[in-house]
Amino acid sequence: MNKITIIGSGSVGATIGYTLTVMGLASEIVMIDINNNKALGEALDIRQGTPFCSPCSIYAGSYPDSKDSDIVIITSGVARKPGQSRLDLAQTNVNIIKSIIPEITRYAPDAIYLIVSNPVDILTYTFCKCSGLPESRIIGSGTILDTARLRARLAEYYSINQLNVHAYVLGEHGDSSFVPWSLANISNIPVQDYHSSIESADRIMPPLDFDDVEKYVRKSGGRVIERKGATFYAVSVSVCHIVKCILTGIDTTMTVSTMLNGEYGIDDVCLSLVNIVGHKGAESKILLPLNDAEQASLRKSAECLKEIIRQVEI
Repeated sequence: MNKITIIGSGSVGATIGYTLTVMGLASEIVMIDINNNKALGEALDIRQGTPFCSPCSIYAGSYPDSKDSDIVIITSGVARKPGQSRLDLAQTNVNIIKSIIPEITRYAPDAIYLIVSNPVDILTYTFCKCSGLPESRIIGSGTILDTARLRARLAEYYSINQLNVHAYVLGEHGDSSFVPWSLANISNIPVQDYHSSIESADRIMPPLDFDDVEKYVRKSGGRVIERKGATFYAVSVSVCHIVKCILTGIDTTMTVSTMLNGEYGIDDVCLSLVNIVGHKGAESKILLPLNDAEQASLRKSAECLKEIIRQVEI
C-alpha cells in the first residue's frame, strides 16, 4: 500500500497523478488544490480509467486526507507572467509554499516531500528552512528534467538508446546550470570521443558541439512553452521516476536538488548534485570528480541562487 498526496492539480500535478496511476506506483492518490473543482475533475477523469490499470483509489481531498502519506508532491504555485521578473515569481511562490508547509506537515509529518514548483531550488530551500523536517526527506526535482533532456538530445544526436547515455546537468534548475562534460560518456566512451569510435561507415557523424547542446537543454522548456503553452509530460515522467526509486527502496543515483552542507565548499543553498535516493529519501550525495572549471561553474550557480535567497523574504 503506497499513499501519495499531490498538492496542485494544474497541468503538472494532474499529469503526475495520471502517470503514477498508469505506472501502478500508488494504491491511493489524494489531489489537493485551492480550486477544489479542478481537483475533483482531474481525479474523476483519471479514476474512470483505472479499470485498465493497477488498482488505485484516486480522489480530491483536503489536507487532513493526506494523513499517512508516504510521499507528498508539491506542484502548486503561479507560472511566470510576461514582464514578471524571476525575483517577483520567487517571492510569490515562496509565500505560497510557506502557507502550505504548516498545513501539510501537520497531517503528513513522516512523508518524503518532493518539490516540483518553480523556482524549485529556492522553494526546496524554503521548505528546508521552514518545515523543521530532516533535510534528507526534502527533495527538489532540480535538474533531473534537465538531465533527461540532455540524455535525450545526446541519444538523438548519436542515434543510440537513451539508456546507453550517461551524462548529468548540475547546479540550478535554470540559467546557471551546467554539464560536467569531463564525466559524460556513452557506453563508457567519453562523449567527445564517441563519434570517432564507431567503425560503421553508415554511422559517420560530426563531433559534438558542447555549447549547442547546453543551449538546447537550457532553452527546451521555453521552446515547449512557446509552442504549446506549458511543459508537463517530461517533468511528470521524471518526478514519477523519483517516486518509483523511493518506493522500491532500491538506492538509485539521480540529479535532484537538496541542501548543501559544505560539499565542494558550498553550504546553505539547495541545488542539484548526484544524490543516492531510496526509501529514506535523499540519503547521501556522490561527490563527482569535477575538474577546476566545473567546480567553478558549480560555485557560480550556487552564488546565483544565494543572490535570490538574499533578496526574498523566507
